[in-house]
Amino acid sequence: MSRISWLLAAGFMLASTLGAQEEHQPPGGQRAPALAPTPAPSLYGHRTDTVNDYRKLSRIRSLYISGMDNDLAGKLVETIGKLGLFKIAPTLKEADAVMTGSCLESRRLKRLHSEVFIADRGGSSVWQDNIYRPYNPPSLEKAVSETAKIVAEHLDASLHESTAK
Repeated sequence: MSRISWLLAAGFMLASTLGAQEEHQPPGGQRAPALAPTPAPSLYGHRTDTVNDYRKLSRIRSLYISGMDNDLAGKLVETIGKLGLFKIAPTLKEADAVMTGSCLESRRLKRLHSEVFIADRGGSSVWQDNIYRPYNPPSLEKAVSETAKIVAEHLDASLHESTAK
């Protein structure tokens, strides 16, 4: 009797597993059409930036980068300046837009959380990015540098998209 119940239980498990696999596969083995093209893979994972206004982003020529924690602002000035995405303005009065944000480390989680925003002179949100990076290893300084590179890459990709639209 125990063999029969064991065989029945195994049969039910096998049938439910096969049924579940059939449910997940589309008919004919074809994939369902995607709603949007999938973005190209990045060295740092998927993009986490959001463009709120493509027209305003494409019109920015000079950018003022305000102070941020862990010297993220200094790293962004270097990185964005090297890429030549914008003219880095020394004062807020000389800029078309301002980049603000935060770069906070969680020592317990050994993780760096950075949020970066670009707003036009009127204060309207134009672009934003939200990045998490592990550190220790790497060092906190290296994680901040990597974050600046990621922000610059995302901003560059957003600028290319804004010119295409």
